[in-house]
Amino acid sequence: MTIAALWLPIVVSAVIVFVFSALVWMVFPWHKTDLAPVEHEDAVRNALKGSRPGYYMLPFGKGPEDFKDPEFQKKCTDGPQAFITVIPNGLPTMGPKLAKTFIYYLFIGMLCAYFVSRTLGPGGEYLEAFRIAGTVAFVAHGVAFIQDSIWFGRPWSLTAKNLFDALLYGLLTGGVFGWLA
Repeated sequence: MTIAALWLPIVVSAVIVFVFSALVWMVFPWHKTDLAPVEHEDAVRNALKGSRPGYYMLPFGKGPEDFKDPEFQKKCTDGPQAFITVIPNGLPTMGPKLAKTFIYYLFIGMLCAYFVSRTLGPGGEYLEAFRIAGTVAFVAHGVAFIQDSIWFGRPWSLTAKNLFDALLYGLLTGGVFGWLA
């Protein structure tokens, strides 16, 4: 079996996960509390005004030697500590983000197809294709969030919700591959 032979489950799983993820983010309630307003929003916005789009750390240390510096240690102790993502100014545009998301789901489908094609022969069992594609999709959709909680302070509750989403996306992807592979 080749990856090209699995084009249908790749596309169908991407479409189904795309539609379901829209429901997760727009209809289902579990992500409604993921973000909170920052205190003194206007002051924070003014302080960040003029920053180029990028990913920033506060307080910023250039390397391990800064951790020995009493002034840097005081900044860390006094807080706040933050990782800040600055994006370009302007109203958010959904079209390009939705297109990139769909391409990402196609990529995950291709990863699933790779593993399924290297593991199963033609006419493989539903449950085998489901297990392989579902596991790969779960890992691709969710596991990286764990290191964000470990290293970058992302609340574990967000990681748990994203892992739950990844499990649902994995089940859907596995079901499609089991059905169509």
